[in-house]
Amino acid sequence: MTYRVIQWSTGNVGHHATRLIANHPELELVGLWVHSPDKVGKDAGELVGIEPLGVAATNDIDELLSLGADCVCYTATADLRPTEAIDDMARILASGTNVVSSSVVPLIYPGHLALDMRRPLEDACIEGGTSCFTSGIDPGFANDLLPLVLTGTCEYVDTVRVMEIVNYDTYAQPEVLFGTMGFGQSLEDTPLLLTPGVLSFAWGGVVKAIAAGLGVEVTELREVHERVPATERLDLGFGVIEVGTTAGIRFEVQGIVNGEAKIILEHVTRLHDDIAPDWPQPAGLSGYRVIVTGNPNYTLDLQMMGDDGDHNTAGLVGTAGRIVNSIPAVCAAKPGLLSVLDLPLVSGQGTMRS
Repeated sequence: MTYRVIQWSTGNVGHHATRLIANHPELELVGLWVHSPDKVGKDAGELVGIEPLGVAATNDIDELLSLGADCVCYTATADLRPTEAIDDMARILASGTNVVSSSVVPLIYPGHLALDMRRPLEDACIEGGTSCFTSGIDPGFANDLLPLVLTGTCEYVDTVRVMEIVNYDTYAQPEVLFGTMGFGQSLEDTPLLLTPGVLSFAWGGVVKAIAAGLGVEVTELREVHERVPATERLDLGFGVIEVGTTAGIRFEVQGIVNGEAKIILEHVTRLHDDIAPDWPQPAGLSGYRVIVTGNPNYTLDLQMMGDDGDHNTAGLVGTAGRIVNSIPAVCAAKPGLLSVLDLPLVSGQGTMRS
């Protein structure tokens, strides 16, 4: 069966998702939504650097929804506009089109999202008879699927820690790095990311998904963080970090079970490999680590590299790949908001090159 898919945005993730949809043997790209008027009318393939696909980009939502596609791959950035993104997705779902997305990250585990934000999506799924799945790499498969697979082999589990250990020096999203995360700001400033409650909003769903997979309840989410300054000027090519301003961030979202921190989401983010040498280091290349204490004890290190030689590209492709390859399973799923616990194993069906 071939699933007809609309790609929503051509940003950092959408750029790769468009290419993955075009190359997937079970998917057909039938529409492309773009935000910039300068992109309207241009061929989807040309916009993402591949051969023309015969699909013209548009910003006309009614035109796209009239196509009767099976699924929309929604990757428009939603960090600063979650309500708008939810409104978009609800409109799509109510029209009878399923959604896979990397945008509103609390939806990794739908029950984590506040009811007033979740209800429009639930109602839209009922109205349209559709399903909605949110994932990526982080939040996503690196810190929900992988730990659940490991715990599924244990006699007992004491704690689960999932970590991102990544150098962001090639992550060319200035608004995210400097605005949201606060790199290059004074250590006395409080960026959006470290405003109380924001870490739990964004990553608490990961903690709760793991808890649900283990059959336990998280009664509280606790946040801790620390920052370190740059000791030398760092020119990233898309921004400069001056000496004394934030160049490294480490944070945890701790899931409290029976009074103890049992499930911990941790990020160790640097803008240079030499920053904070005492913080956890990757096994080699930047990537992810899952630590399960129990019987057996497990430490799983996932290193990543894109085909352009950049680890941050790998993260973007992995994010796109997780949701694009999930489209057949999501289209076949029961209507409603889905988590990793609701889908069968999603493999790279049809992706092996000859």
